[in-house]
Amino acid sequence: MTKDMENKNYRNNSSQVKECIFNSLHSEKEKPKNENQQNGKDGSTQASSSDPSTSGHNCIQNTRKTSKHDGDSCNEDARKTSKHDGDSCNEDARKTSKCDGDSCNEDARKTTKRDEDSCNEDGSKTAKHMPVGTAHGEERSEVGLSCCQLDELKTLPQCDIKLGKLTFSKSHTVLIDVDSFRCGAIVPQDGRDLWLSSFVKMPCSPLSVSPKPDTQFGTFTFKSHSGPVSRWSLISEQLRAVAKKKAAKAEEVQKAILRYNPRYEREWSFDALPRYVKNDIENLYEKLFPKIAALALMLPDQVKKPIPLLQRHKPASITLSQVQISCLLANAFYCTFPHRNTTSSNAEYHNYPFINFSRLFGNWSERKNQKFKAIMHYFNVMTNEKAKPEGLVTFERRWLSDAEAPDWGKCTNTLHKLHVTSEGRIEGEDAQLLQVDFAASRVGGGVLDSGLVQEEILFLMNPELIVARLFTEKLDKNECLIITGMQQFSCYSGFSDSFQWVGPYDDHLERDEWRRLKRQILAIDACHFRHPMEQYNMEKVRRELNKAYCGFKGHHGHEEPDIATGKWGCGAFNGDPELKAVIQLMAAAQARRGLAFFTFGDHHLCRRLQQTYHLLVTQKMTVGQLYRHLEKYCALRNKPNFHEGLFDYLTKTQSQL
Repeated sequence: MTKDMENKNYRNNSSQVKECIFNSLHSEKEKPKNENQQNGKDGSTQASSSDPSTSGHNCIQNTRKTSKHDGDSCNEDARKTSKHDGDSCNEDARKTSKCDGDSCNEDARKTTKRDEDSCNEDGSKTAKHMPVGTAHGEERSEVGLSCCQLDELKTLPQCDIKLGKLTFSKSHTVLIDVDSFRCGAIVPQDGRDLWLSSFVKMPCSPLSVSPKPDTQFGTFTFKSHSGPVSRWSLISEQLRAVAKKKAAKAEEVQKAILRYNPRYEREWSFDALPRYVKNDIENLYEKLFPKIAALALMLPDQVKKPIPLLQRHKPASITLSQVQISCLLANAFYCTFPHRNTTSSNAEYHNYPFINFSRLFGNWSERKNQKFKAIMHYFNVMTNEKAKPEGLVTFERRWLSDAEAPDWGKCTNTLHKLHVTSEGRIEGEDAQLLQVDFAASRVGGGVLDSGLVQEEILFLMNPELIVARLFTEKLDKNECLIITGMQQFSCYSGFSDSFQWVGPYDDHLERDEWRRLKRQILAIDACHFRHPMEQYNMEKVRRELNKAYCGFKGHHGHEEPDIATGKWGCGAFNGDPELKAVIQLMAAAQARRGLAFFTFGDHHLCRRLQQTYHLLVTQKMTVGQLYRHLEKYCALRNKPNFHEGLFDYLTKTQSQL
């Protein structure tokens, strides 16, 4: 676990290594990017739509149960048929040893001895070291040996985090009673309603009012001329009518929602909702609609204390119970939250994501159909008294002030640990690293609409993340959101149009002192470059460095896990994968945290990143030196007829490194 990246067992004569790397990089022809490799909204990375083994976050429960392998791949069949790259174990070693993720056990390493061609493609030099298979059945060159194995990175359970007693503070709002919690019970914290701009305006607030609805008798409508009435009384009346049924039709759900949202009757479409129900062979949805309505009605009893908004440049945390989150999401399902149904620039919550589920109910697509399956499974669990979990989840907004931002050109830290693999997924269940969410600035992106890439899939597999949209203002350039304790409820396969909800996921992670599952997600949004050349600008580079560093740096003075990431912002947002990889390496080095970098089937990037990292480590490159090379590189990229990639540039200038 504490093995150094430059362990003597992994090093050769430095002069041979330099020559080896230089020749290797220049002999290898540039390969075109896989047409299936693309990113979705806000840099979400898309892997092959037809091969679950290359999907960034796919997870098939049945294959997980039958496979001996953990960590980087859920699908055993895909593992057997795919060509391995990066740090995956070779086939012989795999047959004779039990491999966890991308690393073989120590006994297999010690007993496996092979001669392997050196970095030069002509094989003129040889070296003896641990053989590692690549995507094309080749032996991994010694440049990969600078990278560490996945099990050498520090996971959340391994961190000695002393949380202390769960308490309130000016910057930490706890929505449960902490005294009862210390006695083993989770009950809501008492409080009073606050209808203020810095708090969530709740549907059950006495100050939430609505015009009295018109009365309908058959085909006749009688206009109401009464003054405003309590909106919650209208909501309660409709939800109670649904809740008392054993099963409710989609049309009844639609009617209830529009009864207290009459102004959106002509704007909202519900055409998808009946189709979801029609495709439900077991009639689960119609039985669930009343249960979700009953769960929504519990809101005044479950959330008594006002929920503060996590606003710009105001670091703060909110801790809720999983039951409280389910009540809030049930209200989002039935579209009860006031002032949250418009995104016009003058709207009160225009800088926040939309939270009501209205967009999910209209304009049917197979994407939305699969999303609906994941969400309904979540509610199926949370409305089952015998199965629903009782833990806590914390949402923390972090802000990197100007005073905290590093002077990147003067940083003296050298690169930290790196594990690179073209297989697996960021959220590998046994890795338990800090998982990077390639987020939209409005967290969750299109999870409640048509978006279905890395971030949206993450939110669907862990639906408790969706509640962050209720109170998290749009992230600024130097902010991030960290969520601790959310539960994974589902498994999936595919990506984007090929995405499919596969089935339930049984989450058995340990819980910390605050009864939060030991899982942590970091939401950071990358720049959207409408023209790719815009990113070769040091102002943009600094923005990305500071954004990544805001999420990577420790904030509480205790030990924190290493980081799982990938091609952040490299798809629809047009980020350069090589530049983004170097930026994340620099931010992690400054934060003194290791990286697990998943290329999602991009074998070429995997090899090139290994080689470039080895070069930088061999030269003991500091963050400041690397920053100055980025300055020179960006200046060259803005000159006519210069199209050299960053890794090639760093290799050619090796004598200056």
